[in-house]
Amino acid sequence: MAIPKLKDMERVYGFEEVAIVPGDITVNPDQANTEFTIDKFKFAIPILASAMDAIVDPKFAIQLHKLGGLAVLNLDGVQARYDKPEDIITQIAKAPADEVTALLQKVYSQPIKDNLIGDRVQKIKKAGATCAISLIPATTKRLAPIAKEAGADILVIQSTVTTARHVSKSYKGLVFSELCQELRMPVLVGNCVTYSAALELMQSGIDGLLVGIGPGAACTTREVLGVGVPQVTATMNCAAARDTYFKETGNYVAVITDGGIRTGSDLCKAFASGADAVMLGSILAQAEEAPGKGFNWGMSHPHPALPRGTRVKVGARTTLERLLFGPTSVTGGTENFVGALRTAMGICGCFTIKDMQKANMVIAPTIKTEGKYFQTLQGLH
Repeated sequence: MAIPKLKDMERVYGFEEVAIVPGDITVNPDQANTEFTIDKFKFAIPILASAMDAIVDPKFAIQLHKLGGLAVLNLDGVQARYDKPEDIITQIAKAPADEVTALLQKVYSQPIKDNLIGDRVQKIKKAGATCAISLIPATTKRLAPIAKEAGADILVIQSTVTTARHVSKSYKGLVFSELCQELRMPVLVGNCVTYSAALELMQSGIDGLLVGIGPGAACTTREVLGVGVPQVTATMNCAAARDTYFKETGNYVAVITDGGIRTGSDLCKAFASGADAVMLGSILAQAEEAPGKGFNWGMSHPHPALPRGTRVKVGARTTLERLLFGPTSVTGGTENFVGALRTAMGICGCFTIKDMQKANMVIAPTIKTEGKYFQTLQGLH
């Protein structure tokens, strides 16, 4: 007798399980166009810096803008709570491992100061940089207008999991369609991993979607809640929703893979999976210009009742420019990410990011170990 199934499970894939297939033609890497657009804003490289206090402060945002990317400033963090956030970040970096979570919970319990929002935004704008700011849904209605009035260009709304429909007994959820109409500025929303949720969010009028639940190096959502979808499949799901929505409306919503990227190969696979851009966190925390002093911590780490992040030591080992563009003598793919993308695009015969989204991929769980006996052996010693 056939045993009925309670549910069917789909096989899903992360970066380590797939490979990009070379194209039938090749293109010189210097002909690869890596431009990325959000509404009227155009960026030379498709890289966003994650809205984490250890990564983005106004100085870092200005520097990344000069290099062609976009940094997102966390206005639910220390930048909007303390007059001297650098002192607080130093405390967090120096705290013993067994005390850091309690310290973070205390630090982030302080109220947000409206005047600091304007100060941080204006510092970025006065330098001529594009200013993107991040808020959680609970604070968006109150703080987004303040940030816009100060000159913010792009709003990013982030939570562990974001959907267009939220049910609550205590308050009316954030209605993205209403918010987009009221603010009239580009709105990016995250995070999401499924086709249906992505499509509904796009139908609300947003301009960009962040993809990823729990893959970040400083995030423990998958361990604490067991929730998440590996990034290759998650990106493909959301990119499929983007294409459906574009065919239906003619409106293009940027899909941004957020988290889980460790090396140049991961970054290239994100684009081959359908991403328009990537958001990097702990990678950029390693830059000497990052405020975290060689550390990074998850945005959900300070949760007062159920922390879902951890402080990780990444080391301040190189400059932001070298991380993005090289030159590098590091052989493991952890520097010159833009160079890796351009080279992969050339190998696949891709002139643009949209071309790269069409590159063929294969399931290849041995892609990083096949023939690598001596590399593996050296890693054991």
